[in-house]
Amino acid sequence: MLGPDTTVVSTQNGIPWWYFQGFGGDWEGLRLERVDPGGVISSAIDAHRVVGSIVYFSTEVIAPGVIQHIEGNRISLGEPDGSRSERCRQIAEALIASGLRCPVTTRLRQEIWVKVLGNASFNPVSALTRATLVQMVRDPGVCSVIRNIMEEVEAVSNKLGMELPVSIDQRIAGAEKVGKHKTSMLQDLEARRPLELEALVGAVVELGERVGFRMTCTRTVYECTKLLAERTRDEPQK
Repeated sequence: MLGPDTTVVSTQNGIPWWYFQGFGGDWEGLRLERVDPGGVISSAIDAHRVVGSIVYFSTEVIAPGVIQHIEGNRISLGEPDGSRSERCRQIAEALIASGLRCPVTTRLRQEIWVKVLGNASFNPVSALTRATLVQMVRDPGVCSVIRNIMEEVEAVSNKLGMELPVSIDQRIAGAEKVGKHKTSMLQDLEARRPLELEALVGAVVELGERVGFRMTCTRTVYECTKLLAERTRDEPQK
């Protein structure tokens, strides 16, 4: 499938497998076991083929093959090295022609971490509580847990040299505006599908270990959600 000039656009949540390709410094080429076990992906797809992507949709799978779009129409594209390339421009033009917003960013890694702030906190907590975004934000105790996770995620990103353009307060306020939306992880749990736990949370915990930062709150929620996923998988269908 991969020709001489084939581009691979990876539209995944969490820390992508290619994140440290071309990163430079001490972290250059670091492979995260939780998102690329055994290096299977990185050995199959050369890093130079990758165009990064971040999707901002709220959707629900309401029936097999039927997706209900709730809000959002933006897909950010970016070269991992921060350059503005002709291939990014062409991909963006095609997506814009279909009715989507598709900005090309030179700060893709920072934008990834802004998304991870929410993914690593709202997703697992929603699976544990069965709550929507607005319910979690408006519950003082749960919102405090969300904030603690975000602070730990932000601390890890800072150790990697990232300076996030959005504050934690802004990230929480943005989630509240989405309203009565179930996160993708909660939808997967209810549908008894595998959870994206390692990509969304496990990878961040692994990075915390790498940079020497104890992610006490994040790890606690991660381990509880991991057990929940295992128990749900093993329970017989009703």
